[in-house]
Amino acid sequence: MNYIRSVFRLSMVGVLLGTVFLSVSLSPSLLPRPTAVQGLLAGVSFAIGYGLGIGCMALWKFLQLPVAGPRLARYMTITAAVLCGLIAASFLWQAAAWQNALRALMGMDAIDGLQPAAVGPIAALVFAVLLTLARLFRRTFHFLSRQLARYVPPRISHLVGIVLSVMLFWSAVDGVLFNFLLRTADQSFQLDALIEDDLPRPTHPQQTGSADSLLAWQQLGRQGRRFISSGPDAEDLSAFFGSPIPAPVRVYVGLNSADTPEQRARLALEELKRVGGFERSVLILATPTGTGWVDEASQDPLEYLFRGDVATVAVQYSYLNSPLALLTQAAYGAENARAVFVEIYGYWRTLPAATRPRLFLSGLSLGSLNSDLSFDLFDIIDAPFAGALWSGPPFRNASWQRMTRDRAAGSPAWLPRFRDGSVVRFMNQTSGPLEGYGAWSDFRIVFLQYASDPITFFDPSIAWNEPDWMKPPRGPDVSPDLRWYPLVTMLQLTADMVVGTAPSGFGHEFAPADYIEAWLALAEPEGWTPGELERLRKVFE
Repeated sequence: MNYIRSVFRLSMVGVLLGTVFLSVSLSPSLLPRPTAVQGLLAGVSFAIGYGLGIGCMALWKFLQLPVAGPRLARYMTITAAVLCGLIAASFLWQAAAWQNALRALMGMDAIDGLQPAAVGPIAALVFAVLLTLARLFRRTFHFLSRQLARYVPPRISHLVGIVLSVMLFWSAVDGVLFNFLLRTADQSFQLDALIEDDLPRPTHPQQTGSADSLLAWQQLGRQGRRFISSGPDAEDLSAFFGSPIPAPVRVYVGLNSADTPEQRARLALEELKRVGGFERSVLILATPTGTGWVDEASQDPLEYLFRGDVATVAVQYSYLNSPLALLTQAAYGAENARAVFVEIYGYWRTLPAATRPRLFLSGLSLGSLNSDLSFDLFDIIDAPFAGALWSGPPFRNASWQRMTRDRAAGSPAWLPRFRDGSVVRFMNQTSGPLEGYGAWSDFRIVFLQYASDPITFFDPSIAWNEPDWMKPPRGPDVSPDLRWYPLVTMLQLTADMVVGTAPSGFGHEFAPADYIEAWLALAEPEGWTPGELERLRKVFE
């Protein structure tokens, strides 16, 4: 009976602080949250608050400060329980309205909202698991410390006991994580090797993967085969413009096409030369995301904007999704992007400047990060390429961080103005980069980002510091009900990054219409009238 009581005995201060953390976790963040995710987030938040409460009480006792007697402690417990109930009820009552207001802001249909009957049990289960692990760690530490105390002084036994307990638990966690990564990688590889029945092998000699290609169709990978098979062809473009238009050139090298980044980069160059990519007026070096995906919302509109006179080359460096690729292959993605840039740019700069295509870099998310890392300004200063369009830059992007930090006074962090705007400009779904700026330089960069994108605006420091992008004025797609809470806001944005979903034009889902504006601003394709542009936007609605 005493053991059962000890299992269910909880700290009053821990429960009170945990309830505060759980309650504020119900407040809105950048993206809408389903009930299961909110339950998980609430449970983790409660556990962190409870742990902080335990720590505060331990410090209070260590300092030998006065402690309430049994009768006062009983009244305090009752008061704390009532207070916890009122706080939790208040936030639960508003949670559904907060989530539906955020969904309305993003043009999504309202739902019944968060279900307190489901959030509570999920949060309780998560907390119970974390509490059990914490108590198991404590028991392990005490056991090891007692055993060591037979041979060494108490303080040394405590220190060694903590170190051994941490090592033991980390080994268990690392083993579970490693097995998870292996299973995920195996599933990703199987999916990458899958050849869909609705994607027949290309028959035109100018297509990558055809019988005349230097690259085998089977080795392009799932995303490479979809990239080659999709997008507007000559018939689509000719029908839109009312005159014969050439088919765009798309070259893709899969991860299995060669063993090393240098070999894949060489294949990309040779295939690009074979299909006449350097004879087009525009050449795009697209760096894919972790899975090898090239964002069609960017690719398809630019092939219309350049009237088919464009060649795009992309090289796969992983088949894992971007978060896993960032964790396990971060340096490899940058190495691959660097190798491809060296090959393509190295050949491009040998061509006559008057006749070679305009070279642009592009990338989404992890692709934008690796694209940014693919070149050094000192290597291109004497022969700069035309520019880069980087969308959804992850918060780890050092160039993006610097330009945002050094933005012009008065410009918001979610849409900075960097210097005079002649080299770098920022865009979102409502504000173009040309407003208030002068002429472009020959080398130019456009960052396309949404204020509601957690991949871009997450930062570990949010745990203890309110970020600039939350200060007024806020982005048009950020909830006015969003508030900063220590630790909890960081947990909310972590959940948004991992499982958050948003409609096109919000979060990390970039809309073709916004890509149209970005490519227009960056590359300034000629011959487009307002009427034709409006007709093009309707194609992608």
